[in-house]
Amino acid sequence: MYTKQPKKMLIMNILDILKKYTDENHRLSQKEIRDILEQEYDMKAERKAIKRNLMNLIDSGYDIEYSESIRMNKNGEEETFYTDWYLERNFSDAELRLLIDGLLFSKHIPYSQCKELIGKLEGLSNRYFKSRVEHILTLPDNAPENTQLFYTIEVLDKAITKGQQVLLHYNEYGTDKQLHPRRRSDGAVREYVINPYQLAAVNGKYYLICNYDKYDDVSNYRLDRITDIKMLDTPVKPMKLVKGLENGLNLPKHMAEHIYMFTGESVPVVFKAKRYLLTELFDWFGKDMQFLEETENEVTVRVNVNLEAMRKWALQYAVHVKVVSPKKLVDMVKEDIKNAMEQYEEEG
Repeated sequence: MYTKQPKKMLIMNILDILKKYTDENHRLSQKEIRDILEQEYDMKAERKAIKRNLMNLIDSGYDIEYSESIRMNKNGEEETFYTDWYLERNFSDAELRLLIDGLLFSKHIPYSQCKELIGKLEGLSNRYFKSRVEHILTLPDNAPENTQLFYTIEVLDKAITKGQQVLLHYNEYGTDKQLHPRRRSDGAVREYVINPYQLAAVNGKYYLICNYDKYDDVSNYRLDRITDIKMLDTPVKPMKLVKGLENGLNLPKHMAEHIYMFTGESVPVVFKAKRYLLTELFDWFGKDMQFLEETENEVTVRVNVNLEAMRKWALQYAVHVKVVSPKKLVDMVKEDIKNAMEQYEEEG
């Protein structure tokens, strides 16, 4: 065997070929592998050497499939023939497309980092993989960006694992389209000492479920509005000392009760909704809803939900939904609708 590359590179080049060119629907013979080695890697190899290295890769744990058949060699003897080599993928094309679509529709990942991540996901498949990567080029690159997002996630992940507090700045956007840290009444930048418990994605945005150390209730902070984060040496406040987390964090329950991730109390709410809204009700509140009554056109539902979140939701679906209780929420929604109507009447 003659090669212009070191012999030890042969097994790595064969693996690279399998990654680039094969999957269950695209298989290679040893001759095809040999041709690609010569054309693209400037390496010549005998068929037996290729087979030996393929078997070595399998012995090393790589999930490589192939077909066996019996044929007669030129001496008239039976010989086992190996072909149709391909590398099993960790992700199917459909799974990769789903992950890429998730990035494309994400509202919290900056444009440039989203594009870079899509490129990495494409690299997990082969040259035949046709993702919808061209869609990223049509996304408007005009959304405000927080380039510290991935670093923030990294620090929070470490802090949650170690059970330590973090110090951070929390920001709001100004008319200059830039993030600006919240400030105290004296104009100094406000620093937040936070007890982090869990990261969660809701409505296309990433949130930190936590406790602002100076208070005793649960807070939900947008990750894309956090900057200048650093992990502290001090331990987190135990959840049992945080109102609403006395028995630990039940994430599905927390998410169902905080549909917009507002902070504040959760209360039992009863409302009436048109039956055609049922599918959307499950999207918002999950299976913990209780159906109290139903008619041909309407259902009466009870949920436990954050009061301010329900106030916003009731306005969003005001044409299709009527809040029945608690009276406090009914009055709030009535007042909101009245104020909205007055705004339109003033313009008229």
